[in-house]
Amino acid sequence: MTSTFPDISLSTERLVLRPLDADDVPALAAMMSDEQVGAWTGVPQPFTEDTARTWITEYAPAERAAGHGLDLAVAEFLTQRLVGLVRLTRTNWHVRSTELSYIVAPWARGEGYASEAALATAQWLFRDQKLQRVELRTAADNTAAQQVAQKIGCISEGVLRNACIARVRGEDGGWSEVRTDYIVWSLLPEDIEGADGQLADSGGYPGYTDWN
Repeated sequence: MTSTFPDISLSTERLVLRPLDADDVPALAAMMSDEQVGAWTGVPQPFTEDTARTWITEYAPAERAAGHGLDLAVAEFLTQRLVGLVRLTRTNWHVRSTELSYIVAPWARGEGYASEAALATAQWLFRDQKLQRVELRTAADNTAAQQVAQKIGCISEGVLRNACIARVRGEDGGWSEVRTDYIVWSLLPEDIEGADGQLADSGGYPGYTDWN
């Protein structure tokens, strides 16, 4: 039974999810340096092009090879422009579970790319990788990320109190850390049935102005 994710590409109506490559360095650095990404994720700040290059050439391949997870670039199908990132982490191959998170570039928000990319990834995990559980954790104040989780069919399981470190920008331009709660969501194979139809019934993929 497999214990690593393959190098794959997934296609949706508007997107291509694929491995990161060297051409993504400038766009990845710009995306990860965004204020919202800095606030709601643990990615290093400042996120320079050297940091992006190390992420693409060393960190992401090592995580995949070790079986810990997978990073997928999210690009527009027509323009091939990098618009986001889907991350799989904390993968447990015995339990057949992984944690899914997502980041979208500020220039691509409001297009519904979050739910489209997350749903396609979850469908692939259940269908091809035979996973039995996908978990999401969203900061208590990150309502946009919570709406994406709800839209793809996730079930809220509870709250991990004081378990999340968020960051706020100070007047001096530096970051400081604040503690908040995590909301834990889960998605099982049976939860995702009909998710495509629900999105269609709602008029397509919803747009949220800021999420990660």
